[in-house]
Formats: sequence, structure tokens, C-alpha cells
Amino acid sequence: MARYYGPVLALYGVLKLIGFAVFMYLLDSDGGFRTRNPRFGGGAHAWDVLATWDGWWYQQIAAHGYDPALVRVHGATGLITLEGNSAAFFPLYPATMRLVSDGTGLGLYGSGMLVSVVASFAAALGIYAVTARFGGRRAGLAAAGLWAVWPGSGMEWSAYSESLYIALAVWACHAVMTDRWLTAGVLTFAAGLNRPTAVALIAALIVAALQTLHRRRENLAGPWIAMAIAPLGLVGYLLWVGNRMGNLVGYFALQKGAWGHTFDYGKQTADVFSSMAVGRFDYLFAFPFEDTIAVITVLLAALLIPLLIRLRPPAVLTVYTLLTLALVLGSQQIFGNVSRYLLPCFPLFIPLAVKLRTLGLPTLCLLLGIAAVASGSYAGYVLFEAGVP
Repeated sequence: MARYYGPVLALYGVLKLIGFAVFMYLLDSDGGFRTRNPRFGGGAHAWDVLATWDGWWYQQIAAHGYDPALVRVHGATGLITLEGNSAAFFPLYPATMRLVSDGTGLGLYGSGMLVSVVASFAAALGIYAVTARFGGRRAGLAAAGLWAVWPGSGMEWSAYSESLYIALAVWACHAVMTDRWLTAGVLTFAAGLNRPTAVALIAALIVAALQTLHRRRENLAGPWIAMAIAPLGLVGYLLWVGNRMGNLVGYFALQKGAWGHTFDYGKQTADVFSSMAVGRFDYLFAFPFEDTIAVITVLLAALLIPLLIRLRPPAVLTVYTLLTLALVLGSQQIFGNVSRYLLPCFPLFIPLAVKLRTLGLPTLCLLLGIAAVASGSYAGYVLFEAGVP
């Protein structure tokens, strides 16, 4: 086992350490975090930045739990009309953070980082396992390396829920691909307790399950059980929040009123692209450096989708990827965060990894190492310091 998976963990770990070290160096050199509020990108040390913004909310939930409410900001009439509330953040990550803290005594910050780092390695193994089915071990190794240096990968080692969600999503897809339907259903259930975009994973599982039932034309219990279990986490949390708020769609009202985050069918994405194409940054939530990285990420995804489809991947990967893209690009949000929100689209690594497998191992490691150094800026510093993560 160690001989089989050891190189994957070693490559991912070394690449992440390189990028993380560069990220911390850039933060410390800039020093801007020392003058900011610890809740909004500040702290006494560079690494404190990793648990600010959303990370602050997760720590509050882990420490105090939830009190869902829709509270209007007095006199507000613009985009933001509601006070921020912890109910906007799904419960699995802070619950895991609290559980680890109680068991280890690390404290909430240390526990959140530990959960994220361990989950990031689990995701690397899953990405390797999925990709190796298309292009062998060398392609799987390349894909795990790409996971370490992809735009948005600075979130992997932070007090955010991305790594945990992606680990669950990767292994859920792998379970579908290997006909382990109960495992797939449970992992998708858990993913639905972690991030709202799990709706893409739920839909992908359902499509794959129906396809299996149709193809085999026999009464299989596994796919039916998986389809029954998969949506319960996401739907259950949304209903609980709605019940506590006295508004069935309270979660969505909170996201729109407190964060300006709503599904607008791609209107803002089109506005960003049309504005940046002529050198303007006068759209909603503009952060030029962060937005430029986000635009590059979207264009990269657009180039890789046809290459992925040419490989004829299982439906679970295709549906999951396309729906995740649609959910992210169809939403009004801080556009710079797109590189973070598209990080779960791990199937996009597959066609690129299949191409990279033709390189010798030293050349592959050199290319990924150079990308790792650069990732400290484009994947980490840009998100946390040049924008709002």
C-alpha cells in the first residue's frame, strides 16, 4: 500500500509545501495583514490569514453553534440588506473541526487546519485513483500534482471547507465508477452537509444510477439506496435552516441579502468578461488581479472540457463537472472567487494529466515544481490578499 500510494502523497505534499512556503513568504513580505481586522484578512502572523473571512465564520460555528435568522440592516436599501448569519455556512466542516479540537486539544484553528490538510491528501489519492483508470499510474500521479498547483489550490491548506468537500466528491465519484453504491450514497450525503454545490454531485450520482439501472435491466438495490440517501444531507440542512428562520427559502434569502450571492443565469459572468475584454473593471465586486486569475481559470476549463469529453468518461464525471461549472458561472458573486469555486472540477485534470504522462518523471516533477512556486502567488496570495476569498 505504501509503495503504491507513497509516491502520490510525497509528490502532492512536496508541491504543496513549496507553494505554501511561497504563499507565506509573500504574505509576510507584504505585511498588510498586520494592520487588518483579524476577522477580515488580518492577524498577528501570516498564517492567521488562513482562518479569516469564511474561516472566522467556521470557527464561530464550531465554538457556538447556529442561530439562524434573517435580520434586516436598519435603513439598508442597496445590494446588502441583511446581517450576515452563520447559517450561510454548511455544518460538516465546523462539526469536524469541533470534534478534532475536543479530541486533540489543538484548538479550533489548529483543528480546522488539520482537517483541511488531511482531507487534501485524501483528495489527492482519490484524484490519482480516478485518473489512473484513464491513463495509468503516471497520469494519476500527474493529476495529483495538478491538484496541488491548480488555480484556487491555496484554499486546500486553510480553515475553509474546500478540501473536505472535494475529498468526499472525488471518492463518491470513484465509488460510483466501481459500483459501490452504498459508499457513493453516504459520501454524497456527507458532501451535501458540507457545501451547497453538492447539488451537482447529487445530480451526477442520480444520472449514473439511472443509467446503471437502465443498462443492466435488473432489480438492483444499490443504485436505488444511493439515490435515496444522497440528497438527504443537503435537503435536510436547507429545510432545517428554513424552519428555524420561518422562511422555507431562508438560506437563499440570506445568501442574497447578506452576501449578494444569487443565481443570475450567468449575467454577472457575462458582465465581467465583456468589461475586462475592453480593459474596464467597473462591474460588481471588482478585484482586478483576482478577477484576471478567475478569467484565466474559466478559459482553461473551457479548453479542457472538450478534451475530457473525448475520453468518454463515465456519466458521473461529466455531469458533475458540467453542473458545477454551470452553478459557479451562473451565479452572482465575487467573481475572483471563481478559481476557488471551480477547484472541485477535478475531472478537468484528467485530459491534461493523460497528456503529461508521456513526459519523463524528472521532467514532470520539474514542470510541476515550477508551477508550485508560481502557485504561491496565483493560487494563494491572489485569493487571500489581492481579493476576498
